[in-house]
Amino acid sequence: MPRLCVFCGSSMGTDPAYAEAARALGRALAERGAGLVYGGAHRGLMGLLADSVLENGGTVIGVIPERLVELEVAHRGLTEQHVVKTMHERKALMAAHADAFLALPGGFGTLEEFMEVLTWAQLGYHDKPLGMLNISGYYDGLLSWIGFAERQGLVSSTNTGRIRVSTNVAEALAQLL
Repeated sequence: MPRLCVFCGSSMGTDPAYAEAARALGRALAERGAGLVYGGAHRGLMGLLADSVLENGGTVIGVIPERLVELEVAHRGLTEQHVVKTMHERKALMAAHADAFLALPGGFGTLEEFMEVLTWAQLGYHDKPLGMLNISGYYDGLLSWIGFAERQGLVSSTNTGRIRVSTNVAEALAQLL
């Protein structure tokens, strides 16, 4: 079974389209027989996505640091929930379980996790596909900066080309799985 690692917000955000996309992605993953790997929380877009996969008969692997379990944000109904000591361990285990990566709208953690797996690809640690689900133009500013960094000669076109940008769930899954 292919598994998609999704990075997304532990908050819902202000645009209802983000929640709609998380629900649609969960449903589509389950319908395709693909599993979800994610950060293991029950809150925000993360929890909504996991619940959608589970409600539609899919499997979900969560990976959460002990600190977040102590703060009571861990999802209690997952197929598998791995508790690790650090965020570094979390990211490594999520990557080990994943066949591809996708960023939905999210905050600093989402961006940091996505950029780390992008950097790992740049350094040759993996060759798994990476995508951004650019709902309601959420990633337009970041994509603009990435283009600017490339034009300034600080990021290669090979590495910017690794990011598969889509605006809907069907397109994202077609590009990644």
